[in-house]
Amino acid sequence: MSRSRLAPGVDVVAVPGRGLAVRTPEGEFFSVRTRGADQDVLLSRLTGGSTGPADDELERVVRAFEETGYLAEGPRDARWPAARQDIRILGNPVLTEPLAAQLAALGARPRVTETASGGSPVAVEDLLDGDPSAVVWCLDGPVPDGLWDAADRLPDHGVAWLRCHREGWQAYVEPVAAAPSDVTSGHVRSRRLAATPAHRELAAYWSGPRTSGAPVRLTPPAATLLAALLADDLHRWATGAPGTVGLPARRRLRRVDLRTLAVTEHPVLPVPTVAPMPKKDG
Repeated sequence: MSRSRLAPGVDVVAVPGRGLAVRTPEGEFFSVRTRGADQDVLLSRLTGGSTGPADDELERVVRAFEETGYLAEGPRDARWPAARQDIRILGNPVLTEPLAAQLAALGARPRVTETASGGSPVAVEDLLDGDPSAVVWCLDGPVPDGLWDAADRLPDHGVAWLRCHREGWQAYVEPVAAAPSDVTSGHVRSRRLAATPAHRELAAYWSGPRTSGAPVRLTPPAATLLAALLADDLHRWATGAPGTVGLPARRRLRRVDLRTLAVTEHPVLPVPTVAPMPKKDG
């Protein structure tokens, strides 16, 4: 009989006077009705130990764990695949340096190109130089109009595209775009403008000029958090790891409050191409 192990984040505890309870990866507790199943044999089975004598009740409980997703599917190779190791990073050092360090620790080969805050548009051919498997662009400020237009075409060339930027005390981590049908930076801008009654003000803020007070300084914890979110998304893309709980990674815009480091998720979808207006005769 095969062994069964609990999935990561799942625990079973013995509650005095109430039997067994399972703690889910979301932190919830549920009672386990073992009925006639031997609890010691069940716990041994769930930890991958000797199965011991099996009976119908034991198999019923194990099947319940399996059907709810509380059993591990088996070992998964989390190493960064060689074919996706070359990651090109552009942007401001306050963000690119911690990101490069985290990607290298995960097994990638990051290549950093420092750019000034804002910067100038780069042709897609320049971004493809060196044949990267993914391009990440990190800005310590708002995104100037047109800066990422060429980069939005990277998925059409089989290159994953990930980015983040800061607007005052808020930072935005946009979803990975790895296929032509994924969400681009242009889609995010369109969706954000459509979602706010202050769309004229937001568009003016993006295009500038802006009069600002004392500059916002990214603290090391804030920069590390943004780098960790980006590195985790890239690692999941590269290794094919399971998606996280909540919104799908390719349809998720994350907003980070840089004062509290609170992260909120917002759904975002691609913007369909608008059909051209038909020409009128005459």
